[in-house]
Amino acid sequence: MAMKVPGKSSGGPKRGYLDGQMLIAMPAMGDERFARSLIYVCAHSSEGAMGIVVNQPAANIKFPDLLVQLDVIPAAELIQLPRKAGTVKVLKGGPVETGRGFVLHSADFFIENSTLPIDNGICLTATLDILKAIAHGEGPQSAVLALGYAGWAPGQLENEITQNGWLNCDADPELIFGQDIGGKYEKAMRKIGIELGKLSSEAGHA
Repeated sequence: MAMKVPGKSSGGPKRGYLDGQMLIAMPAMGDERFARSLIYVCAHSSEGAMGIVVNQPAANIKFPDLLVQLDVIPAAELIQLPRKAGTVKVLKGGPVETGRGFVLHSADFFIENSTLPIDNGICLTATLDILKAIAHGEGPQSAVLALGYAGWAPGQLENEITQNGWLNCDADPELIFGQDIGGKYEKAMRKIGIELGKLSSEAGHA
């Protein structure tokens, strides 16, 4: 499950890039795959961008069942699973590589050469090792598992933002790890001062 993240260097985000920010789909978003979606941007550079949708649950997939499917633990050990492992949410992370798992998690867990620190105590790990750690009660304090991710070619995300496809706001742990997945979109909108009921479905042009 190793992955290459476009353009993520250790030098921190460059000006104008949205690493570590949340993208909020505008109500008039034309791409139905991203309607009312909230995306945590893991990497953004001149080479493109990748992010994880954090407010779309994966239908009928529970984290413990996934651990068995991926041979992380045998089915017989499910009963011994730490309680916290049962609360890890499984999300539809985006339309790219939907068969692969990407774990967004708190920075209290780190695997050398596998974990990518993003911003403000949020990290991304895409190897089975983190799932094994969670299954044995040694994982991060907070985590969500996303199947797939959202990807943009160079300049594509900037173009979509210019065309009023996305708003953005600072990330916070509640928006990423909060148990109320259905309420995250409104929460993010309120964070930037927008009450959904008062927003026209037409994106305004200045």
